[in-house]
Amino acid sequence: MTGPLNGIRIIEFAGIGPGPYCAMMLADHGAEVIRIDRPGAALDPRDPLSRNRSSVVLDMKAPDAVGVARDLCKSADGIIEGYRPGVMERLGLGPDVLLADNPRLVYGRMTGWGQFGPYAQAAGHDINYISLSGVLHGIGRAGEKPVPPVNYVGDFGGGGMMLAFGMVSALLHAAITGEGQVIDCAMTDGSALLAGMTWGFKAMGRLKDEAGVNMLDGGAHFYDTYRCSDGKFISIGSIEPQFYALLREKTGLSADPAFDAQLDPSQWGPLKEKLTALFATRTRDEWCKLMETTDVCFAPVLSLEEAPQHPHNVARQSFVTVGGATQPAPAPRYSATTNDTPRQAPTVGADTDEVLASLGYDPTRIAALRESGAAR
Repeated sequence: MTGPLNGIRIIEFAGIGPGPYCAMMLADHGAEVIRIDRPGAALDPRDPLSRNRSSVVLDMKAPDAVGVARDLCKSADGIIEGYRPGVMERLGLGPDVLLADNPRLVYGRMTGWGQFGPYAQAAGHDINYISLSGVLHGIGRAGEKPVPPVNYVGDFGGGGMMLAFGMVSALLHAAITGEGQVIDCAMTDGSALLAGMTWGFKAMGRLKDEAGVNMLDGGAHFYDTYRCSDGKFISIGSIEPQFYALLREKTGLSADPAFDAQLDPSQWGPLKEKLTALFATRTRDEWCKLMETTDVCFAPVLSLEEAPQHPHNVARQSFVTVGGATQPAPAPRYSATTNDTPRQAPTVGADTDEVLASLGYDPTRIAALRESGAAR
């Protein structure tokens, strides 16, 4: 692999959601990621979260497997695990053990609630974590129940990407000081941090603590989505005065004095009704022809089928085909290094022998581990 993390080795203890996403981010940018899978596990080669990996199968119930895992971690710059607090310790692979083996190790821990606190041992999912952090409360239409934003905010923004940032930060610290450390990445903490600007608006008195009535949550007429005559949607984000003026010009509303009250929340409802009626008079393509690539701050709302075909995404190669499946391309991009085209997810256990050999295990020892069922 090329990329700015070339030369970094990460051991990933297999999990779901944010842990694999973090590992994908690191692997996309050049790190060697070795995934320790469980016996009987399966990876779908079309899954972007499992791309760019090597796969080793270890049965942690077998006596010799924990020793192999420790050897892997001795060879690594960092590890990622997403189990409930205490699980790795019970396996004999807790931070005290692995950092004693490898003092430079960055030990990344991904959980929903964190390693401590009243909820730490409870099960949960993205929707629960962003509920507790206050984020979900502000997502939805006025007067209606909160709407889960898929699992983008907790699992991936506040979880996987936050841990990737933490891993790189701690790897830089280890490179400078020789000191490894443990990262306690909780999706509650991470999703709260994603809402930093919202908390700022609240502190400044510029935000009501309810959904669908504020400037950026669909309350404002100039920052929302609208249905077109063909049933498709467009998005408008004309916040700044010059962009709002251009919106009025393009839509023929410059002469309507009602739209002078852009920042008066008491007028947002009536103005939104006018825009709703107006945008429903033309197709999405017609509105695109009028406003696309202008400073209106406009874009069509594209489906997953449409997005890879849009000329802007095509020009930037924002999507790639991996194993016959369309996937988002690695991001961001660099001027001095290149992110490789991703490799599809491996067959579980396909790299066991090769990875163990890289640790210095000879064929006889590898065969013994297979015979005992520790490695597969």
